Amino acid sequence: MKEFDVVVIGAGPGGYVAAIRCAQLGLSVACIDGWLNPEGNPVLGGTCLNVGCIPSKALLDSSHYYLHVKQDLAEHGINAPGVSLDVNKMINRKNKIVATLTQGIAGLFKKNKVEWLPGKARLINDKQIEVTPVGTAAGEKYTVTARHIIIATGSVPMNIPAARVDNALVVDSTGALAFTDVPTRLGIIGAGVIGLELGSVWNRLGAKVTILEALDDFLVAADRQIAGEAEKILRKQGLDIKLGARVTGCGSNNREVTVTFEGKEGKQQLVVDKLIVAVGRKPNTEGLGATEIGLTLDERSFIKVNAVCQTNIANIYAIGDVVRGPMLAHKASEEGVAVAERIAGKSAHMNYAVIPWVVYTWPEIAWVGKTEQELKQANIAYKSGAFPFAASGRAHAMGETGGLVKMLSDAKTDRILGVHILGPAASELIGEAVLAMEFEGSAEDIARTIHAHPTLAEALHEAALGVDKRTIHI
Repeated sequence: MKEFDVVVIGAGPGGYVAAIRCAQLGLSVACIDGWLNPEGNPVLGGTCLNVGCIPSKALLDSSHYYLHVKQDLAEHGINAPGVSLDVNKMINRKNKIVATLTQGIAGLFKKNKVEWLPGKARLINDKQIEVTPVGTAAGEKYTVTARHIIIATGSVPMNIPAARVDNALVVDSTGALAFTDVPTRLGIIGAGVIGLELGSVWNRLGAKVTILEALDDFLVAADRQIAGEAEKILRKQGLDIKLGARVTGCGSNNREVTVTFEGKEGKQQLVVDKLIVAVGRKPNTEGLGATEIGLTLDERSFIKVNAVCQTNIANIYAIGDVVRGPMLAHKASEEGVAVAERIAGKSAHMNYAVIPWVVYTWPEIAWVGKTEQELKQANIAYKSGAFPFAASGRAHAMGETGGLVKMLSDAKTDRILGVHILGPAASELIGEAVLAMEFEGSAEDIARTIHAHPTLAEALHEAALGVDKRTIHI
């Protein structure tokens, strides 16, 4: 029986980062993970690297380039007749990127002396874990012991009874990343981050995309002004977004899928060639043995933890999608670092108030902190400033003038309370806002910071100026 200071269950962005940081701090570490690639070989990286963040962004970039060449380059005086699409090559590129990065994690484990145990983990008690080897590593079950355990098992796609995934015509987000051709008609259930990103990929490549969203409002987590502008732009791009559309059933005849739903106009039907179910994700705790050893789960099967990710069993921690908070890879990674440092006896830091959100449509949508509606509901007095990319010189040079930057600050202290961006490279621009908020910066701090010209970041500068009604370029 092997013994370790720390055993991490799960090798996604939370688990592998926690394992590496523990090893850097001088602890003996093992990481158990049962993910298998399509060839049946164990791989690291979890959902994010294998069928989530990384492959979806690879396809988003590929589809963006295709549409850009096909639709936008003529305006620049660049003629590219006869543009063609090779979906298989696009998918192969995505797969190559995934393989490169997952192999990279294996290299980091080796470098940091983290022992990788390919297999399914089941908790026996607070210090022992049973490992069932999988794939090419399959063999006899064995047990490892640990002084501390970090659970980072992530999440899995949610299903709905009205649209059972068959991985043929009705697929989840994993299946939607592996289409070998462009469906003529594509239906998506759910207008959240996953639904909008996957819808954007296949819409750009030529599919007629219809998104059915049960809620009456679009992208409810985002600031209402930003969400409203984003909805207009995405509809203009060709996404047919039906809000208040509750799916009641679907059936297929091996060629197409008929979806029935109820909306503002009563009962309706949608016929598509493929249907993606993207209604959210749920914590992956099945088969872990959590309740058997006394770990407390909530009513939605999330593992209950305190402010430092410690469970009700003192030496067991849980991080990432399997606990409360947003299901975001970077949130999981930072929790992994914080828990590793706490186990090693160091001070740990995790500021949940400044976790950035990003939707990788184009233009991108990114935000951090409070929305305007949240401030109103909490009766917090605030100031706001906004700046449209239509007034940005750099955005005009790029031909990307849609969207805006919006900044909210405290009416008395001017401390930044929230920043919301809809526009080109919003995922990169939001970093400046996160840093400012981490250091409790004010709108004036950004307003007095010199930004290079011409850049997209000047829009953030102008929005900060706008908080005090002194924007220059509008």
